[in-house]
Amino acid sequence: MIPIDGLPVLTAAEMHAAEQAAMVGEVTEATLMDRAGSAIAQAVARLAAGREILVLCGPGNNGGDGYIAAAALKRQGLAVRVAASDAPRSTGACRAAAIWGGAVEALDRAEPAPVFVDAIFGTGLSRSPSDEIQNALARLAEAAWLRIAVDLPTGVAMDNGKALGKVPRFDVTLALGAVKPSHLLQPAASLMGQVRLLDIGVATRSHARTLTRWHLPEPDANSHKYSRGMVAVIAGSMSGASELTALAALRAGAGYVLHLASAGVSGSAAPHAVVRRDYTADALDEDRIGAVVIGPGLGRDADASARLEAALSGGRPLIIDGDALRLVELGTLAKHKAPKILTPHGGEFTHLFGEVTDDKLSATRRAARQSGAVVVHKGADTVIAAPDGQAILCPEASPWLSTAGTGDVLAGAIGAMLAAGLEPLAAAEAGVWLHAQAARRLGKAFIADDLADALSAVRG
Repeated sequence: MIPIDGLPVLTAAEMHAAEQAAMVGEVTEATLMDRAGSAIAQAVARLAAGREILVLCGPGNNGGDGYIAAAALKRQGLAVRVAASDAPRSTGACRAAAIWGGAVEALDRAEPAPVFVDAIFGTGLSRSPSDEIQNALARLAEAAWLRIAVDLPTGVAMDNGKALGKVPRFDVTLALGAVKPSHLLQPAASLMGQVRLLDIGVATRSHARTLTRWHLPEPDANSHKYSRGMVAVIAGSMSGASELTALAALRAGAGYVLHLASAGVSGSAAPHAVVRRDYTADALDEDRIGAVVIGPGLGRDADASARLEAALSGGRPLIIDGDALRLVELGTLAKHKAPKILTPHGGEFTHLFGEVTDDKLSATRRAARQSGAVVVHKGADTVIAAPDGQAILCPEASPWLSTAGTGDVLAGAIGAMLAAGLEPLAAAEAGVWLHAQAARRLGKAFIADDLADALSAVRG
């Protein structure tokens, strides 16, 4: 079982093409099924720790994988039973059922077992399972000590993260050959438990992958405050939000953070390391500025629009967040030639790019292409995409991030990475990774100020 950090993510079409490409010479569909079944059995045996196992098989190739796994578990001397939703239909499933050769119980009458393995439909499902299947799954899952899904839980669509009916929550999902979009997209991702990859000997290539820890920029003996990155944060009518952004940029590793607010607007006195100046029309002329963050607490009045226009015309690498995402226009964004990163939550994304009608991965890629920017589409299932189609899918984030100001902290963290010289996609990934790790470290009921402070601890 392989952790999925940094691994390629394949859609249904990409996975089918990869499997077809793997079937050359003596490698056949049966070969891949045998590899999958053997890998499933090895993983299940380790997790079951000697407990009785019930494998649920469907009529297609996912069910075939289940029959092969059950046969392998039986050969190991483990107590294993098989229940089926229907008779095998595909050639591979018929062959696999013959290899199992044991009793097959009817799904709706099967008795529970401590370890429950769902190999009914996996990735091949495009519509809701029957009520009979859904009810049986719910009953058997409820009674199990450990719930394991093969490839995808029955009732989950492969590419869009949708649950097609009532789907139990699993403890472990064993991805066959490659990670799939629904392992990471909500609401399906919340049903998966831990996702682990099983290698079945299929070469996988994709322009999408899962989040991983980037090699974060580190100072050396020749570093100084400007070489570590200077971040300018443009404040607006709510200076608390931009102060959080400035603090986060410092805590994420920036060497110099400049907070630009209107004359007379009072900000926090701490930390004293943030340099506070009045905003002026030429405030961004400083050549050493490596990234500008605009949007947190900006407001949406004429003054806010003027500041956004100045940031767009200033030619500096730019992070656009919060209120600025409500003010900016796609046509204007295209004119800004310097690197830029947009960080919308769901509502801001809809305002700027329209409703998501297909899936979050496709929509975010489309938005990046339209805007010419790296787009960080925030949420429990954050998706990052670049204009060239590269995309990063992020594991489920802490639900405690659903509190005011955490998005401002993320903007500051990404700003620090961009100012330090990372390319926009890498800067976005590094900032998202830091943000998620800080939330995980804090546990429950933290506030955004705590989150900003925790960035330093994560870097340490």
